Amino acid sequence: MSIICGLPLLECVYCMACARWAWKRCLHTAGHDSETWGLATAEEFEPVPRLCRYILAVYEEDLRHPLWEPPGGYGINPDWLIRRKTYEDTQGRAPSYILYLDHDHADIVLAIRGLNLAKESDYQLLLDNTLGKKKFDGGYVHNGLLKAAGWVLDAECECLKELLEKYPNYTLTFAGHSLGSGVAAMLALVVVQHQDKLGNIDRRRIRCYAIAPARCMSLNLAVRYADVINSVVLQDDFLPRTATPLEDIFKSLFCLPCLLCLRCMRDTCIPEEKMLKDPRRLYAPGRLYHIVERKPFRLGRHPPVVRTAVPVDGRFEHIVLSCNATSDHAIIWIEREAKRAMDLILEKDRIMEIPAKQRMERQETLAREHSEEYKAALQRAVTLSVPHAYSPSQYGTFDESEDGENSHKSSGESSVGSSGLIDRVSF
Repeated sequence: MSIICGLPLLECVYCMACARWAWKRCLHTAGHDSETWGLATAEEFEPVPRLCRYILAVYEEDLRHPLWEPPGGYGINPDWLIRRKTYEDTQGRAPSYILYLDHDHADIVLAIRGLNLAKESDYQLLLDNTLGKKKFDGGYVHNGLLKAAGWVLDAECECLKELLEKYPNYTLTFAGHSLGSGVAAMLALVVVQHQDKLGNIDRRRIRCYAIAPARCMSLNLAVRYADVINSVVLQDDFLPRTATPLEDIFKSLFCLPCLLCLRCMRDTCIPEEKMLKDPRRLYAPGRLYHIVERKPFRLGRHPPVVRTAVPVDGRFEHIVLSCNATSDHAIIWIEREAKRAMDLILEKDRIMEIPAKQRMERQETLAREHSEEYKAALQRAVTLSVPHAYSPSQYGTFDESEDGENSHKSSGESSVGSSGLIDRVSF
């Protein structure tokens, strides 16, 4: 009898727990993910709107007669376009991309488009992975994205090497959106690990901007390469928050809200310590930039704010239950809000009125602050017992040599050959 009498009480406790969970999840907004982060400066955020436009340009068939250019155009000089590869050129081994020589910003840019829903090859690329399938530099990465990056680097290696030798003061930037962001991040990893492939390029000349990034590398790699890779997330974007493997996301593309809701409930019940100690769990790569332009219980879009950090824990671990979770993934919206945010930063800082000497001092200060934040993130990864995490003294900083980096590879890792990178990247 006592057991029977206790059942209603258990039901009440269960219902209260479910109600509390639902209340907390509904109140969780994207702004909570980055509320403790610092604000981005004009110097560090300046490339983002420009690179978004370059990625959008990949969708055009003829840049001299564009059909879908955003307000203000793509900012591309067609005469400086080195390569334009379509799906026919890549034979489905990688998404379409362009190689652009940006003389205005002293930059060599390889921009990669996002997922093409009409191309079966893109789905095959995403499906070519299981958790723990591909090891790289002491961590794990997405196998299909790494193979696509290997193909692109194999195809463009000689051209990139010639450009870097011809323009020794230019940076090398990989940029991509969604699926392309994962390929761009993998390219950055491979080039950093094999700098001799591009004439021993200095690590500080290599940059990557992953727009609406896919979770493509384990936490130790995401933090370790934060001095090279930058990820840009617009408000509620679902992809950087979804720990569900990419192949499962796109298998369930047409019931995506149901999948996100179920994953949201599942991840809420998993302690964060357990997630951090899973060496195969994949994360959004590098330094994170979060564009926040909506506030809870308020309608419409507000002036966007850009926050940045190199977090270890609390790295977009919670899905936001929002009707904008998929629309915030669109490159068109990201470009528009990134440009608005940049205009507001410029207006606030009055950067155009700053003397050249003071502007240079600001850039040096910013580099120093990023270096200190990077070292702190590496140390925190060690403190939290993140698998295969190394202390700053072992892996260096922006200003230190990376000569010792290769010594930390596991014994089963091998180097990339001079050709056939797509098949030989076996780490």
